[in-house]
Amino acid sequence: QVQLEESGGGLVQAGASLRLSCAASGRTFSSYAMGWFRQAPGKEREFVAAITRSGSITYYADSVKGRFTITRDNAKNTVYLQMNSLKPEDTAVYYCAARRVSTAQAPDEYDYWGQGTQVTVSS
Repeated sequence: QVQLEESGGGLVQAGASLRLSCAASGRTFSSYAMGWFRQAPGKEREFVAAITRSGSITYYADSVKGRFTITRDNAKNTVYLQMNSLKPEDTAVYYCAARRVSTAQAPDEYDYWGQGTQVTVSS
């Protein structure tokens, strides 16, 4: 069992940066691939980024590539999402998720979810 808690969301202007954190409970954090997803009002939850267990390989949605960076610190049981050059269309609730072993881009392939953190980008 893994419990996830996101933090770092907020209200910012377009062009600003935010760093989201996701703290995981338990001693097996390094056994899980991690992902970030987001969901805007009236839209389906969508993939943002994922990182392998070791942190050596990362994946990004085309919409955030070059602006967002996913990293992890296995010693701190934490995964991060650095978001730069934010746009109003990035406004959503951001969720972190854990998946045993390997990464995936489909939300229903993840085993554990956090409660989400709101990111609002004003124009």
